[in-house]
Amino acid sequence: MAAKPSISDLDAQIRKLHERRRLLIVKAAERFARAATKSGLAEMEIADEELDRIFEEIAARFRNEERKGASGTTASLRRQPNGGSGTPAEVSHDG
Repeated sequence: MAAKPSISDLDAQIRKLHERRRLLIVKAAERFARAATKSGLAEMEIADEELDRIFEEIAARFRNEERKGASGTTASLRRQPNGGSGTPAEVSHDG
């Protein structure tokens, strides 16, 4: 029979998960910051509300593409960092 984890064991696991979550958020933020810098958006004076709206539109576009791909319809191809193209499943989101 497996021993029950102690409260301190659970607390340690929670701390590790919080740190892992924090690192994932930082990695995602850096990825978007690189894209904004590369495209010139980082240098533009755009109100936060406008940026929020733009990102919501982008997210909706990609959500719709994922739904189409899941239902059997061919999703549009996305550019890969090396200039090639591929389906969303082939594109790495690791940065």
